[in-house]
Amino acid sequence: MADTLVIQSVNFQKGDIIFSEFEIGTTFYMIQNGDIELVKQFGSLQKTLDILHESDMFGEMALLENSPRSATAIALCDVTLLKFDKNNFESFVMQNPQITVKLLKMFAKRIYDAKRRFMILTLTDPHVRVADVLIMLYETNSPSLPDENKSNITLKTTLDNIARWAGLSLNEATIAVQYFNKQGFLEIFPDRFIVKNINYYYRLVNTTRSKMRKS
Repeated sequence: MADTLVIQSVNFQKGDIIFSEFEIGTTFYMIQNGDIELVKQFGSLQKTLDILHESDMFGEMALLENSPRSATAIALCDVTLLKFDKNNFESFVMQNPQITVKLLKMFAKRIYDAKRRFMILTLTDPHVRVADVLIMLYETNSPSLPDENKSNITLKTTLDNIARWAGLSLNEATIAVQYFNKQGFLEIFPDRFIVKNINYYYRLVNTTRSKMRKS
């Protein structure tokens, strides 16, 4: 008979640090509810690597590689997490083989997402960074829309999140989104943004990248 699998459920409040960059990792987590931000320190600047949601896992690489944490995990709201260590993770995988497929897909997505977010940070103009964040969010949520439906696209995010993705201060991000709003290309709401024409942002970002390659 298989051993009884015991997985601990833990709670954190908004703003709590689940773990810090460079500390030794012996556990990883699956989100039952709530949102987690992964951040990394680059000199004096703190950059957002990812924002995770229900059913996402994080912290697994430190456990699998027996290495220090590569980022800091912060609760963006009150969260409930399932906590794994090496022993109960191995039992969990053995009793749930389908989790292996989920992990492989997650690792592949993490690699792609990290490269995509790095591309945003290579842009020097704050307006263009914000434009590329809007493109990234669009590509994540609705990339297969036909051309005739690529206007008035709703992106469920906040100004705080856009600032984090872009590596900008809240004030810098606010100036950028207000500029797009005044130009008629963006509607701003507390919990969402409506992109009037996604192709405008593609043209802006692609033109900027083309100029960077030539310089």
